[in-house]
Amino acid sequence: MIDTLSKIFLNLEKNHQREDLMMAKKNGQYQPLSTAEFARRVRNISSGLKALGLNKGDKVVILSENRPEWVMVDVATVCSRGVAVPVYTNLTSDQIRYIINDSQARFLVCSNLKLWQKVASIRPELPLIEKYILMEGAMPGEVMSLKEVEERGEEYNLNHPDDFDRLAESIQPDDLATIIYTSGTTGVPKGAMLSHYNLVNNIETLHSLVDFNGGDRALSFLPLSHVLERMCTYAWLYVGACIAYAESVDTVADNLMEARPTIMVSVPRFFDKFYAAVIDSVLASPNLQRRIFFWALQIGRKYAQLKLNHSHLPAWLKLRYQLASKLVFSKIVERTGGRIRFFVSGGAPLSREIAEFFYALGIMIIEGYGLTETSPVISLNTLTDFKFGTVGKILPGEEVKFAPDGEILVRGPNVMKGYFNKEAETKEAFEDGWFKTGDVGYLDQDGFLVITDRKKDIIVTSGGKNVAPQPIENALAASPYIANAVVVGDRRKFVSALIVPDFEKLKKYAAENNITFSSNRELIDRPEIYEFFMQEINRLTPHLASYEKIKKIILLDRDFEIEAGEMTPTLKVRRKVVEEKYKPLIDRLYAD
Repeated sequence: MIDTLSKIFLNLEKNHQREDLMMAKKNGQYQPLSTAEFARRVRNISSGLKALGLNKGDKVVILSENRPEWVMVDVATVCSRGVAVPVYTNLTSDQIRYIINDSQARFLVCSNLKLWQKVASIRPELPLIEKYILMEGAMPGEVMSLKEVEERGEEYNLNHPDDFDRLAESIQPDDLATIIYTSGTTGVPKGAMLSHYNLVNNIETLHSLVDFNGGDRALSFLPLSHVLERMCTYAWLYVGACIAYAESVDTVADNLMEARPTIMVSVPRFFDKFYAAVIDSVLASPNLQRRIFFWALQIGRKYAQLKLNHSHLPAWLKLRYQLASKLVFSKIVERTGGRIRFFVSGGAPLSREIAEFFYALGIMIIEGYGLTETSPVISLNTLTDFKFGTVGKILPGEEVKFAPDGEILVRGPNVMKGYFNKEAETKEAFEDGWFKTGDVGYLDQDGFLVITDRKKDIIVTSGGKNVAPQPIENALAASPYIANAVVVGDRRKFVSALIVPDFEKLKKYAAENNITFSSNRELIDRPEIYEFFMQEINRLTPHLASYEKIKKIILLDRDFEIEAGEMTPTLKVRRKVVEEKYKPLIDRLYAD
């Protein structure tokens, strides 16, 4: 029975030997890494850490971009009864220092010299770290290379050949496996303590609902510090699927073509950008090609709608859809590598328009819902049981109920053990054994979960109307001209929004319409640009009630930044920080 992450590794080694368990770019080409080599290095790193003094429960911080070594260190740590603490590479040095010290980590593994600079600047403020390890590059003094750790482990394994398996098999399902720090949209990051079984239960449940297997190849680009990518990585190891690593967020489009995956986990922002790129390409095409595209899209949507409703598909529509696929859709699908069976979307709401667009192309985006504290999936649309505009049905074995104010409460084997070293916050997060998600939603008549908003984000206008900002912001994300949006209006007379334009697209629009400017600031100050965005917003939100409609906007000349505390590492906007920072502008908006 597989009930721990260490047993996933042992099962992988025993039953899923393959030459291309992982693929990573080297010298411009994807190079395969076999199961045997992966397992050998995991065993050596694990025993090397043990030789360096890693004991049960010791914390190992991993500060690295996605790469096979990230997973090796993670698996090696949990197989040694240690606790892995992932850290986002885009955090500031102060944020990294907080997580390292709060987690009480003794070991820190860093990927390269560039990231090491963040650590070096705070090293005097890390009193508990005893061992610093670099995956690549060399540093004099007390900083070891991962190669040195592996060499020590290899020697240790020669002298203690049974130790690794004994320790890996001795781990209990309830043992702590990882501490993952929440994004902190509403305050200081908290370390969610997840057990081995929290994650394994989520993996086994998902595997019973979704067909992923050893024949799949997943492209990994969502940071492994993100609980969804981390859980899915163990899920791919669970079935022996191949994992290809994207070089960076900026190269995903190219890496899709090179690695040709069958599955990819992402956040909605990727799909928004993919959609915008397709539309941009179409609009730049000759008139005939544009007409063919929109004809094909119309056929695709009609075909998709009948399929969704389980209605009869007329023969004429099937023929036209086949023609549309050949002329248009196949070329778009080829941009994903041509082999995608399905995408997975999580971390934020996916626009229904985007989901339906991909479905019309013949590509399914599976959307689910969950949190770091729930390992992470609570509900999921599957390939055969789904409804756009929802986040799917509650997973078997999990329970959901709703507080009087609509907050979603959950309990089940996937719910965390608590927040590390934060007893008061842990107590506050639970109510009679139910975890309080902080999200508001409901189950529809078919049992699909609908998320309406974050509980703390609900806007109450001065007229007493409740407005959920997230669905409005989600609708605005479908515009190729809007990079980010924050809806405001709490205790105000009407709803407004802070809009961050996609300046690349906006400058092109300005040039096409003979609008002159010398800077981003001057461009957004032009009245015709303001009017253009108001028209774009009205176009995207015809479904809103009058009290939900955006009456005024503020155009910003830059995007929100992680370093400024305006966004989390997972690119969620910290609403309170943004509203406070732009309060003078917002006040002036309502004063007018």
